Amino acid sequence: MAEHQSIFQRPQRGTRGPAPSHSREEIVEAAVALADADGLAAVSMRAVAARLGTAAGSLYRYLSSRDDLLELMSDAVVAELRPFPSAADPLDALVVLARAQLAMYQRHPWLTEAIQHASGLGPNSLAYFDHCLGAIAPLPCPVTAKFEAIAMLTGIVTLFARPQAGAGVFAGLDFTPYPNLIAAMTSAATDPAAPQARDLFERTIRAVMSGLLR
Repeated sequence: MAEHQSIFQRPQRGTRGPAPSHSREEIVEAAVALADADGLAAVSMRAVAARLGTAAGSLYRYLSSRDDLLELMSDAVVAELRPFPSAADPLDALVVLARAQLAMYQRHPWLTEAIQHASGLGPNSLAYFDHCLGAIAPLPCPVTAKFEAIAMLTGIVTLFARPQAGAGVFAGLDFTPYPNLIAAMTSAATDPAAPQARDLFERTIRAVMSGLLR
């Protein structure tokens, strides 16, 4: 069986059929707009074709499956990170990049689900990875540690991008049966050095990155 070829390595369209009426970029833009408005479940070949005013079958001249489309969508929104934010200190650079990445995920809540379908890296994702490696190049740690740190950075961002990330997960809960949680939450609310006061997101990024990149 022939090895599956990534959508990013395939031609923009098939060689058969009539001349294309839409570019791959237009198809992806329409799909992203649908996902932003109504979630990833709203993105089907039929729905994207309808938005473009064409037949669903015509999209298969550009893509072989919905998963192809999800991969293209995921890579396309990474372009929003450009120009990549930077800072002189490697850890500071990762923090500002993580904040930009978090904002991107919040603009596109469907992205955390879509990236689970990814089987390869597109040009924008590769550029992001390359930038991260450049930002931490001055650090003397092994290359494997740097790769792990970059992967973990995205993992932390996707965790915080969830609607109930952080303290919000406890909103509206009755703590009466849980005395240890009551004590911890009370202490956190009055402690000026508590994670909430010091920005839990940045604190997490710095702690994890410092540990991996020592």
